[in-house]
Amino acid sequence: MGYTIAQKIIKDHLVCGEMVVGSEIGLKIDQTLTQDATGTMAYLQFEAMGIDRVKTELSVAYIDHNTLQAGFENADDHRYIQTVTKKHGIRFSRPGNGICHQVHLERFSRPGKTLIGSDSHTPTAGGIGMLGMGAGGLDVAVAMGGGTYYITMPKMIKINLKGSLSDYVGAKDVILEVLRILGVKGGVGAIVEYAGEGVKTLSVPQRATITNMGAELGATSSIFPSDEVTEAFLKAQGRAEDFVALISDPDAVYDAEYDVDLSALKPLAACPHSPDNVKSVSELSGMPIQQVCIGSCTNSSMQDMLTVAAMLKGKKVHADVSLSISPGSKQVYTMLAECGALADLISAGARILECACGPCIGMGFSPPSAGVSLRTFNRNFLARSGTADAQVYLVSPETAAASAVAGVFTDPTTLGKAPKTELPKTFAVNDNLIELPVEAEKMESVTVERGPNIKPIPVGKEPDVDLDCELILKVGDDITTDHIMPAGTKVLPYRSNVPKLSEFCFTVCDPDFPDRAKKKGGGVILGGQNYGQGSSREHAALVPLYLGIKAVVAKSFARIHVANLINFGIVPMTLTNPDDYDRLNEGDALDIQGFQEAVAGKTTAILKNKTTGAEVELTLSLSKRQRQILLAGGRLNDTKKRTE
Repeated sequence: MGYTIAQKIIKDHLVCGEMVVGSEIGLKIDQTLTQDATGTMAYLQFEAMGIDRVKTELSVAYIDHNTLQAGFENADDHRYIQTVTKKHGIRFSRPGNGICHQVHLERFSRPGKTLIGSDSHTPTAGGIGMLGMGAGGLDVAVAMGGGTYYITMPKMIKINLKGSLSDYVGAKDVILEVLRILGVKGGVGAIVEYAGEGVKTLSVPQRATITNMGAELGATSSIFPSDEVTEAFLKAQGRAEDFVALISDPDAVYDAEYDVDLSALKPLAACPHSPDNVKSVSELSGMPIQQVCIGSCTNSSMQDMLTVAAMLKGKKVHADVSLSISPGSKQVYTMLAECGALADLISAGARILECACGPCIGMGFSPPSAGVSLRTFNRNFLARSGTADAQVYLVSPETAAASAVAGVFTDPTTLGKAPKTELPKTFAVNDNLIELPVEAEKMESVTVERGPNIKPIPVGKEPDVDLDCELILKVGDDITTDHIMPAGTKVLPYRSNVPKLSEFCFTVCDPDFPDRAKKKGGGVILGGQNYGQGSSREHAALVPLYLGIKAVVAKSFARIHVANLINFGIVPMTLTNPDDYDRLNEGDALDIQGFQEAVAGKTTAILKNKTTGAEVELTLSLSKRQRQILLAGGRLNDTKKRTE
């Protein structure tokens, strides 16, 4: 039996475990990336491990999230990251150089290599044939120190692409179609691979758009073959030596296969408030809109920007619409200026933002009250935009540009023949905003600068012998990390200050939760299906730890979040019978006798609802390694014990 693309990379990087679906495996990691919203904590954790220099082939710290400097906090964090990376062997991508995934795709991603990043959209690198995976900051810190990265061996899903895209239909429409088919839980426990004749019709930036939003499927990663299209892109970036051909074996076996006919696709939109709430743009045509945002790590490539500029050339953005455009990198921004496309965008009335995540992470450009905002982003979770009652739709750059001019939701295929754009044969390569670290022998000359907003990392404790506490919060299905630990201009500056950050925990669901948790001394949280989907932000586990949360019970968990809970010593347990969810209510007194013993080695535990007398069976799906981490009170404690 042959191997899939992902299985080949996993086989080449396997440190421990067997490649059996559902079992835990450990992987050697070649590259890591961080961004500033998660990076500060990751580097604090790296320092806490006491390792002098990173041991990966390449590690890069990007500044792209917290670039709105309304106070000293973000600037101080950037200075900390700049100095700590300079000391410990990590490259530093300065503010203005671009969005981590776009820059990494351009300058560092390599076919056949492994990459983990403290950002859930790290699978963007799959567009170039790299196995990229989102991870918590602590897992990234461990990998930087040469440690193994652990995942559950995923199953393989194959998407066969046929035909080619029609005018005004983009790569965003491809992944929205896949989301329509599979849903936000359809990729859980899987790697999605793209194959078929249609693959060769897609450029690397288009492929990266598709793999980027594979994160919204809940997938471990998404990946394309590395072929002549990949080779041409790397040559254009001056990186021909990084090319490696990589395809799946003819006799590779997949757990599921789906077909997508690119020729039959029409423009699509993800409606509020989930990326899989997909409708055709034609169904929405004529709906008045107030805002359009083009950019993010999903759709900010040179190809996306040239497409939008060609559609806006000689036109004017509708008077009722505010249009923002965020180029994905300094390379893209520079080339837009040099070829005249930037002037076309400005002339049309676009507001050009810096090369950063910006509105996608809720960092400015929030919609008006109850406003309809069309965004080329990857997530439209409730209140993520910064406006609680906004109606956010996810669309392609083509749909976004057409609608910005019309002032209403517009199907761009009604506009006639699309203007032709071509990717440049060579890209403008200038890495002058990527700072190199000092040599190892000079590291002691570097002083790491820490601002007053940087607070110590909360550390977990070993599980209680018997768990006796209150069900302090009950939430529903598809709770995202944006629900647990919101982003935006008010919150992101405190990512290195957990005590302050705790004031915002779960306030999207329950404004009183932080105060209640502090008064009660913590407790247990109950969730529904797919608890913790979305961002890789470990703060969604770290802050509940600070607030005293000892365990989370859910119908099911998202991959990265359950790993983060374990890393910080919070015990994740699932309801053996999902219907028992209705037998537990907020405020109930709960008891698990022999809780620590269950964590140590049992697969089930009995939770007694002392308020009602009901008994509920819980499942502990934990590996031996995960149990060891939980018994130590988290991975930092466990790592210290191993090195003492």
